[in-house]
Amino acid sequence: MQAPKHLELRLSATAMDEDAFEQWCASMHAIATAEEIDADSGQAQRLAWFDATEHTAASLARSLKTRGIASDAIELRMLAEQDWATAWQRDWQGMPIGERLWVRPSFREPAPADKIDIVLDPGMAFGTGTHPTTRLCLRAIEQCCTQGKVDTLLDMGAGSGILAIAACKLGVRRATAVDLAEEAVLACRENARINGVELEALLTDHPPKARFDLVVANILAQPLIEMAASLAACAQETLILSGLLVEQCEGVRQAYARQGLTLVRQEAEGQWGMLVMRR
Repeated sequence: MQAPKHLELRLSATAMDEDAFEQWCASMHAIATAEEIDADSGQAQRLAWFDATEHTAASLARSLKTRGIASDAIELRMLAEQDWATAWQRDWQGMPIGERLWVRPSFREPAPADKIDIVLDPGMAFGTGTHPTTRLCLRAIEQCCTQGKVDTLLDMGAGSGILAIAACKLGVRRATAVDLAEEAVLACRENARINGVELEALLTDHPPKARFDLVVANILAQPLIEMAASLAACAQETLILSGLLVEQCEGVRQAYARQGLTLVRQEAEGQWGMLVMRR
């Protein structure tokens, strides 16, 4: 048997609501999340999987306890490689997003004929369509591509590259994906290959000095505010901003308004928000 490489967390659904759980998992770089309901008791559990080289069971438990989660609500175990494969494959299904997009892991059936098929397996890079901010951004990209011609796109903080890949499949001719994590850049390139699209993946924490028809940044509120000038300079017309909580939207909006951009749409899913801003 191979040495365990992943940690599985099980948490009573009553201990933390779904939005708070997803936010915490994102902050801890969870590989994937799911919810499981016991058929007999009807009790729900929230599940998440983590890279065991980045976290220990003790560090995850400590982080949860600082959020007021009781020890008896937390169950953590190491998974051998074959157990990990079984665990996440059981819970991952294909899902429709927006009007035309369909995101699925490679072991599920291809998308229906009227959908655009995007294949992504959970890995080290964030962004598989399961997080509300990813879905919000995908829907906004689809709307922008449907409403007008979008030739070029910048995906800042690209993670898995899902947003840039979707844009390419929606007709964008040139997509640039930027991330400060090497594993994310490698994931972008591999996921682009799997999906049969070409994109440029750059390892940097600064936006490129170029102009794009559409700029999307699904990161956190504070980095969005700090990068307002440089990201706004990249936008020929439209920016999609997410990775922020609903109560943080106004602060981010103000930062980009100072750069000459106007809010044209604001959406939310649970406690997560998304802004579309335009020149």
